[in-house]
Amino acid sequence: MEYCFFDPGAKTEISQGNLPHWEQLNAYYFITWRTADSLPSEVLKKWQIERDEWLRAHGIDPLAEDWQRELEMLPELEHREFYTRFTAQWNALLDEGHGECVLRRPELNSMVANSLLHFDGERYALEAYVVMPNHVHVLAGISGRGDMRQLCRTWKNFTAMQINKALGRQGQFWQWESFDHVVRSPASLDKFRNYILQNPVKARLREGEYRAWAKPK
Repeated sequence: MEYCFFDPGAKTEISQGNLPHWEQLNAYYFITWRTADSLPSEVLKKWQIERDEWLRAHGIDPLAEDWQRELEMLPELEHREFYTRFTAQWNALLDEGHGECVLRRPELNSMVANSLLHFDGERYALEAYVVMPNHVHVLAGISGRGDMRQLCRTWKNFTAMQINKALGRQGQFWQWESFDHVVRSPASLDKFRNYILQNPVKARLREGEYRAWAKPK
């Protein structure tokens, strides 16, 4: 299967929750999801306010269903500024280690890693992943429109059930929504791959406190 990069002229499926989700056929995605306790509500609210102010200052209505399309059409410098300021800030907040961080435990982070690897090469093509103490990053090629969100739900539902059972708990384990981004170029694919592999190093995690993998080049 040949996977491609974001095409502003291609048909795009947009679904809207607290975060917009864009999907194109046979595209590469960088996907992040987090544990339910990973970001304090006041921290998340401040991030959302600052993001929305930036969008409005650049002529984009953050309440519009297609605001991400307008963002993708900005000049490269402005587009890079947004992702440097807000995507990087989001990831940095997760790396601060808020919440219980139960995925530090090898027997739990291995459940997530095994779930990601299970259908690799059949339903999707993994490029890289990392299971951090309170969040997960995945870089993958996914075929159909709608498949990316369905895959996320499957990964999260299955692993939440396994982890809750291991912990003797019930209830919500993962935050409901994921943060996803259609990869724009080969350079961006390499950037996300390197970010995933370096994430545990930057967070100063010890061996066993994370699971990371990348497809050999």
